[in-house]
Amino acid sequence: MTDRTILVVGTYDTKDDELNFIAEVLKGQGGGVLTMDVSVLGDPSAPTDYSKHDVAAEGGHSIAEAIAGEDENLAMQIMAKGASALVARLHREGRFDGVLVLGGTMGTDLALDVCAALPLGVPKYIVSTVSFSPLIPPERLPGDVQMILWAGGLYGLNSVCKASLSQAAGAVLGAARAVEPPRRDRPLIGMTSFGKTVLRYMVALKPALEARGFEVAVFHATGMGGRAFESLAREGAFAAVMDFAPQEVGNHMMGSSISAGNDRMTNAGAAGVPQIIAPGCYDLVDFVGWQAVPPKLEGQDIHAHNRLLSSVLMTPDQRRQMARAMCDKLSGARGPVVFLLPLLGGNEWDRPGGPLHDAEGLAAFIDEMRASCPANVTLLELDAHINDAAFAEAVLSVFDGWIDAGTVARA
Repeated sequence: MTDRTILVVGTYDTKDDELNFIAEVLKGQGGGVLTMDVSVLGDPSAPTDYSKHDVAAEGGHSIAEAIAGEDENLAMQIMAKGASALVARLHREGRFDGVLVLGGTMGTDLALDVCAALPLGVPKYIVSTVSFSPLIPPERLPGDVQMILWAGGLYGLNSVCKASLSQAAGAVLGAARAVEPPRRDRPLIGMTSFGKTVLRYMVALKPALEARGFEVAVFHATGMGGRAFESLAREGAFAAVMDFAPQEVGNHMMGSSISAGNDRMTNAGAAGVPQIIAPGCYDLVDFVGWQAVPPKLEGQDIHAHNRLLSSVLMTPDQRRQMARAMCDKLSGARGPVVFLLPLLGGNEWDRPGGPLHDAEGLAAFIDEMRASCPANVTLLELDAHINDAAFAEAVLSVFDGWIDAGTVARA
């Protein structure tokens, strides 16, 4: 008897020994195993539970078609499409509890699609020769994916790569046993923020919203947090969105590698989810603290947050660009949007007398928001700072009005 079943995915024509080793480790720990072959040219040493023909067919293609294209990249995209569709269906049918995908660059490309097809809360592990590599753009990473570097595993089994493979097998099985998937027993509000040093509204808002019967998930808007936030927004997981830390929009606009992708601040709107927006830390561009300042930001004031992260203070012109970028993204929203504009500043460091205070830059941002705000967005100006109690009170006033109007269902 087994308590949890893990789906093992990989190219069994070239990684047969490694994939079978993973399966044996899982079985040795009392786990069940399903196998899926995503290779194109060769065959496994023994039949898998889901063959390469099953995978291709699930995506509306065939192995013959993948081979006929005479293009390795095209062939793997055919397999990625089929594998993603098949994995999603098998999960809906309750066939497995977690997934482990093995690959080099080709297999990792497919693995990212496979993991993205599964909802948050399903344990998903990728063992890859390019784990943690800049080859992987942040927008390809699912919100709760786990990656393990496949050290020494490019070709054949050895004691080095067995250490990685066995850890991965134990990790995914342990996660499948321990995971508490999102309950969905209370409507969920998605909120973005940073730590309490710079933004503090969540301290007042979280208990107030929970007292109204809602669950609140606060996402750290430093690239990957924004990806998780956008992933759930795309799924329609949120009853409402309180996106108060849109700094990732500016990071992406200015070419920072700390990006949540080009679709940041668009998925809730596309799903018709009601949104309250505010410009927390809108004036800062984060970059990797141990790397050189991006060329387009050289010469601007810098705040060193820690050894990993530094922030560049935007110029007035860049703040105008930021305002236009947010307005452009919000203009496509299908649900109601309220933009709360605190006239006294958007982070603790920009208060008068603070180290990043810039009255001219703040005035430029406010002016551009007034000029560029699209017709579908309600702009509410507050004679307050974003960390003042008046800001949190304004948020709750808007939210309670939505509840009374039926825009957001009562919890």
